[in-house]
Amino acid sequence: MTQARIGLVGLGVMGANLSLNIAEKGFPVAVYNRTHSVTDAFIASAGALAERVIPTKSYEDLVASLARPRAIILLVKAGAPVDAVIADLEPLLEEGDMIIDAGNADFHDTRRREAALRAQGLNFFGMGISGGEEGARHGPSIMVGGDPASYAAIRDILEAIAARHDGVPCAAHFGPDGAGHFVKTVHNGIEYADMQMIAEIYGILRDGAGRSPAQIGHLFEGWDKGPLKSYLVEITGRVLQTTDPETDLPMVEMIVDSAGQKGTGRWTAIEAIRLGQSPSAIEAAVAARAWSSERDTRAAGAALFGDLPAEAGTVPPEEDLEQALLAAKLIAYDQGFGILAAASEAFDWGIDLATAAEVWREGCIIRSALLDDMAGAIREGLPQGRLIFAPRFAGLMRAGAVALRRVVAYGACAGLPLPALANALAYFDTMRQARGTTDLVQAQRDFFGAHGFDRVDGGTNRHGPWAGPVSHS
Repeated sequence: MTQARIGLVGLGVMGANLSLNIAEKGFPVAVYNRTHSVTDAFIASAGALAERVIPTKSYEDLVASLARPRAIILLVKAGAPVDAVIADLEPLLEEGDMIIDAGNADFHDTRRREAALRAQGLNFFGMGISGGEEGARHGPSIMVGGDPASYAAIRDILEAIAARHDGVPCAAHFGPDGAGHFVKTVHNGIEYADMQMIAEIYGILRDGAGRSPAQIGHLFEGWDKGPLKSYLVEITGRVLQTTDPETDLPMVEMIVDSAGQKGTGRWTAIEAIRLGQSPSAIEAAVAARAWSSERDTRAAGAALFGDLPAEAGTVPPEEDLEQALLAAKLIAYDQGFGILAAASEAFDWGIDLATAAEVWREGCIIRSALLDDMAGAIREGLPQGRLIFAPRFAGLMRAGAVALRRVVAYGACAGLPLPALANALAYFDTMRQARGTTDLVQAQRDFFGAHGFDRVDGGTNRHGPWAGPVSHS
């Protein structure tokens, strides 16, 4: 029997499509699914590609069908199911074999699993895959973390199945243990922010300007031909111009305005705070999804406060909206790269930020025409480590920030929530203020807790000559 170069466990939507991608690129792949009928149906639907797919009915059969060193991709639900599959596979594998978790895993779990399997002489990889069903089938963006020597054994497969930008595969190794999954997590955090910012611009045009979804979609379609060109702007234009076949109404109007989340955006915010970073635009997007789920509360709020007067004024022109969205998008990327840099240093990963930008150029949800310039700016060196300070973007930010301020001011006066755009603006304003207001915060902390402060004229851990305790009588 022909032995496969790689195996795959889990023939759900992502697993099935990734298996077909591997087979189509000329690599025999062995597949296993806990429900055998799923495997049978997959083989029956694979057409001519079934010749390169080896179906197996047990983990023993799967392992026996693989050439050494064995490499097995897991595409099962994150969490306990991954640990369960690892426990079943581990006794069947030999030194040098590798398990590759391609799900949306918490990178802490990836680090734990990698250390445990390394102690047994096995290799464990965390592999982030972006691009959804279409990407898995025809070319995703791939972000890998694990042992670099073992990665070399499967690099040709991963680069063959990855998306390509100007012929360059959008797949890379980012460092040991959880590095790949962390890069994917931050990718998803940026995705949250980008989607929320787009939705906020849509809200201004719908609720402020009174435009129809189709009119707004046409505008986004035009923006996709300029500096905002990106996958999310492209699909926004298409989504908003789609009609519901059942009612002939705009499809978007038939959708309940309550969004879910699978954890990666939330993990980005949590880990950023642990690392001393604060991705305000990403945090706002996570919060907005949480608020969206409170539909009954929002309905009660509308009944209680919906009649409050608003002084909206004139809706900002399309040029302002475009520039504001572009500036806010750059700020979300700026914050994302800041998180990656902090994590790379904290965990000694050595993540190449420019490579991350390049891997995201195709195949993933946040692919954008801006990413080429971002990669170039990072390679040139970012002033103070901030993307928005780079010469390639500073001029754009100067113009975009003015537009962003007008847009946020309009939203505040009109009573339209713009959490991500407003937080992006607050971040930008903070980063352009040489002296902020934290001197007062430090004085307060020293007053009530003797935490100490540094003086502008020299001296560290000093204390103030504060008056006695404040009387509350």
